[in-house]
Amino acid sequence: MRLFDGSIAGVTSKRIAVLGTDCAIGKRTTATVLARVLNERGIRTLLIGTGQTGLMQGARYGVAMDAVPPQFCCGELEGAIVAAFEAEQPEVILIEGQGALSHPAFCTSAFILRGSQPDAVILQHAPKRAHRCDFPSMPMPGPADEIALIQAFADTKVIGLTVNHEDMNEAEIDSAIKFYSLKLGLPVTDALSRPVDELLQMVLSAFPELVERPIVAA
Repeated sequence: MRLFDGSIAGVTSKRIAVLGTDCAIGKRTTATVLARVLNERGIRTLLIGTGQTGLMQGARYGVAMDAVPPQFCCGELEGAIVAAFEAEQPEVILIEGQGALSHPAFCTSAFILRGSQPDAVILQHAPKRAHRCDFPSMPMPGPADEIALIQAFADTKVIGLTVNHEDMNEAEIDSAIKFYSLKLGLPVTDALSRPVDELLQMVLSAFPELVERPIVAA
C-alpha cells in the first residue's frame, strides 16, 4: 500500500470535498448530483469514491477507506486522485466524504482532508436530526462548529452548506435555507429539493475561473 508523498500538489484540478456533520447524511448523494450537473454544463468533473457503496455504484477512481489500515489511508486516497488527474485531466475533482470530522467514531474525514488537500469543502447538514446516527446520547453539532473545526484542521475553506431535508416539509426547508444562509454568510441549498443550478452556482461563485460550455454532440 501507498504512503502519502505529497504528489497531490501536482494536481491542478479544483478539488472539492463534500463533508458532513454526521454519517449517513447524504454526502455521496450531493456529490453525485453536483458531479452530474457540472459535467452537463461542460465542466469536466470526476467523483472520487471513498467508501464501498460509492465504488459499487460506479466511481471509476477511489478507495474504500474503511478497509485500509490507517497508516495508508492518506496515501491511498492521494494515489487515487493523482491517477484520476493524470488519466482524465478533469477541471474539478469531487471527493466523497465519510463520517464527520467532529464524530469520535470515525477518522475518515481527517484522512480525506489530509489525503485530498481540498481547495474547498461543501458541508452537508440535517437540521432536524437531533443526535448522531446510531448514537442517541450524542447531540448533533451545529454547522458553524463543524465549519470552524474543518477550517482549523485543514488549509481549506467551506464554500457552502447543503441541507438534508429528512423529516422536513417545504416550509421548514425554506426556513432552514434562509436561517443558515444568514447565520453562516454562505450559500445554502438542498441538492434534491431545490434547483440544481443553486448547487452549481455555489461552485462557480467560489471558482469563477470555471466556465460553463455547451456540450457539442459527436
